[in-house]
Amino acid sequence: MKRFVVVGLGNFGSTVATSLWERGHDVVAIDLDEETVDRIAPRVSRAAVGDARELDMLRRLGAEDADAGVISTGDDITSSVLATMALRDLGVSEIYAKVVSHDHARVMEKLGVTETVFPERDSGLRLATRIASRAVINYVGFGEGFSIQEMAVPEEWIGRSLRELELPRRYSITIVGVHDILTDRMITAPDPDSPLKESDTVVVAGAPHDLERVAPTG
Repeated sequence: MKRFVVVGLGNFGSTVATSLWERGHDVVAIDLDEETVDRIAPRVSRAAVGDARELDMLRRLGAEDADAGVISTGDDITSSVLATMALRDLGVSEIYAKVVSHDHARVMEKLGVTETVFPERDSGLRLATRIASRAVINYVGFGEGFSIQEMAVPEEWIGRSLRELELPRRYSITIVGVHDILTDRMITAPDPDSPLKESDTVVVAGAPHDLERVAPTG
């Protein structure tokens, strides 16, 4: 069991807190709004009304022993900065921060947070990718130069093997998994000589612009 401190209990923070608790972890949830805290209290280990910028309050809740912190204070950039600094002062080494703009992300990165999360941007990017290509089922971006997407097998690939397609050479992309929809079986190390079927979807990794070249438009 790990201990997590979640600061800010809007939609994002609440989802993170309850999901971690449901996975069996010790979760301390903090927010300034009493009604919000009361609502989440049954679904976390401890829920407290308080200001996460105050070291004494964090100590009382056991934040010093936390494995990681999650900062999700909405548009209040000052609060997210000061809460991050407070957790750092208590020795919390891993901190994940929800950000609302590129400038906010830059500030948090300067503070040395483990990762910044931009839910609205990431959701918009996934939706735009799926709209642009109806065959794209899932899409996850990792920075600016690398993405993974699950998509239907293009018609011209059906019946051909990965070795025959030579995707790394031709498109600079790699198939990291093949999902047989009929059997619901995911093959994470696909046989390079096995022909792709119409019932397959493929999990493809590469640069976004390279993935766009191969995604079916239908």
